[in-house]
Amino acid sequence: MTDLLYSEEEEALRAAVRDLLTDHCPPAGVLARTESDAPHDRSLWKSLAEDMGLAGLLVPEEQGGQGASHREAAVVLEELGRAVAPVPYLTSAVVATEALLACGDGELLSRLASGRTIGALAVGLHTGPATGVETVRLENGTLHGELTGIADAAVADVLLVPADDGGLYAVAADAVTVLPRASLDLTRPLATVRLAGATGRRVGDTEPAVRRALRAAAGLLASEQLGVADWALTETVRYLKERKQFNRPVGGFQALKHRLARLWLEVVHLRAAARAAADALSTGRDTDVTVAVAQAYAAPVAVRATEEALQLHGGIGMTWEHPVHLYLKRAKADSIAYGTAGAHREALSALVGLQAP
Repeated sequence: MTDLLYSEEEEALRAAVRDLLTDHCPPAGVLARTESDAPHDRSLWKSLAEDMGLAGLLVPEEQGGQGASHREAAVVLEELGRAVAPVPYLTSAVVATEALLACGDGELLSRLASGRTIGALAVGLHTGPATGVETVRLENGTLHGELTGIADAAVADVLLVPADDGGLYAVAADAVTVLPRASLDLTRPLATVRLAGATGRRVGDTEPAVRRALRAAAGLLASEQLGVADWALTETVRYLKERKQFNRPVGGFQALKHRLARLWLEVVHLRAAARAAADALSTGRDTDVTVAVAQAYAAPVAVRATEEALQLHGGIGMTWEHPVHLYLKRAKADSIAYGTAGAHREALSALVGLQAP
């Protein structure tokens, strides 16, 4: 029987990450960054990636990493989701790292594991495991073309670019043009990457690398969505206990109790689905099915939790100064990241042989 409960080591990791985020990633600081020209928090990334060694959790020890599993990475992503932390952990420490693990490029893996190099897979954030991948042209040994919707491209040091010859190329960020684009999620900015004769080093084949990276991304994204939903539920309950109307706590009204109870059940179920996905990625058992189940469930719950938080906070929830809108935007953006819930339901039906009527 698979044990989905958190181990002592995982709880200790959670406590350490939460303490760091409490001290260095307050909501007011995150909001201030979204209003600046530098939304990524490089200082926080250094603390997480270099000082705590979290960038290399999925990298084997012989390649400079921690040799941990996806379960530990999932715990980190839960806490980053709770703080809507503006750091490229998912894109670099998970997606780019998983692509390189499939390619077997030890040199670049070691650099990403150290945290001093940030990587990004140049595949649109909207691309799911079963979606076709946009590529650039390889002409006379150089890369030409444009890739859209690349998350955290603005902060990446190296981009992993899929080309039309079937290869995946490591391209230095200073060899491409990164054009920022408007993004709903202000804490995870998107960009268009333009290549005009850029040179790159082939690190492997696109198809297996991208398939592995996007599967891990979808599975572990559920843990980030869990963190977002859990924050929304916890903060809403806290607020409704303090807010009074007709000289009694708003949370005492039966209609609101029912809404919160229903939301609590959904978040509990989301936790089980996210933990199952992380464990399946770690063990390799029923991975495709478990990841599809997690993403089919996670996105609607995270969106509903943040929508409820916004509504139940009343007027203050509608203000720019309150952080709830950051969580709603993260939940909405995550709902189309690495495949929509509908796309994952379709994939699941094919995997288990259950066709739609």
